[in-house]
Amino acid sequence: MKKIGFIDYYLSEWHANNYPAWIRAANAVLGTDYQVAYAWGELETSPRDGITTAKWCETFGATPCATIEEVCENSDVLLILAPSDPDKHLPYAKIALPYGKPTYIDKTFAPDLATAKEIFALAEQHGTPFFSTSALRYATELGDLAGSRQLAVTGSGRTADEYLVHQAEMLVKLLGEGASKARAMQTGLLTVFEIGYADDRRATMTFSPNALPFTLLGEGGEKPRWRQIKSDFFALLLQDILRFYETGKVSFDIAETLEVMKVREGALKARNTPEEWIAL
Repeated sequence: MKKIGFIDYYLSEWHANNYPAWIRAANAVLGTDYQVAYAWGELETSPRDGITTAKWCETFGATPCATIEEVCENSDVLLILAPSDPDKHLPYAKIALPYGKPTYIDKTFAPDLATAKEIFALAEQHGTPFFSTSALRYATELGDLAGSRQLAVTGSGRTADEYLVHQAEMLVKLLGEGASKARAMQTGLLTVFEIGYADDRRATMTFSPNALPFTLLGEGGEKPRWRQIKSDFFALLLQDILRFYETGKVSFDIAETLEVMKVREGALKARNTPEEWIAL
């Protein structure tokens, strides 16, 4: 068995509560043998449901650790969670990445592009293989839209700050790097973020907190295509994480993660000057 160490702001949250089962399912698909063996939460008690670190570990069969260092020393590979608190990723990475163990960092990778670059520099300094992504990168529906030059993406969540990364991830996977400007237009709770490029590529990301499904409309390719995301993208994400743990190799160009952070940060900043373009 290979031991995964969980590092989180608080352990009883949606990702940490679901990843262990998805890891077991991914093991069954890949023929691997990974298990969440050690865990640490900065907050002893989850503000979501009052579950303590000790209780979470008892439920999921992990050993609670007193420090991040203890998790890193005892684990074969690492998984930094805190999916709702990306500001925690850099301080956790400063402790974890020097151990040189393959590390996955949950979405949203960083609160801003500058912090994302700092984490990249840390990993390079210590020669540590790592990656981060939104699970929406693995939606199988994206394959139908390959070659698109214009893209319209929709989605929802509690706030755009936390959930816009999902749309940005799909946008960058399909259109690639090179976004140069952004603007935002808001009507009630609905916000449309427009992303511009120097060439013929264009994209919009439409966000609402009111259960707007993840959809994509791609044009400029072979023919226009519209898809609603219904595939089991979290299962595919966990399979890719385990493959990464096995090989140390990321399945996509990790530079795209910096592009995702650039697009997300620029789009969110554009809300401060509605309907005016800002440079990315």
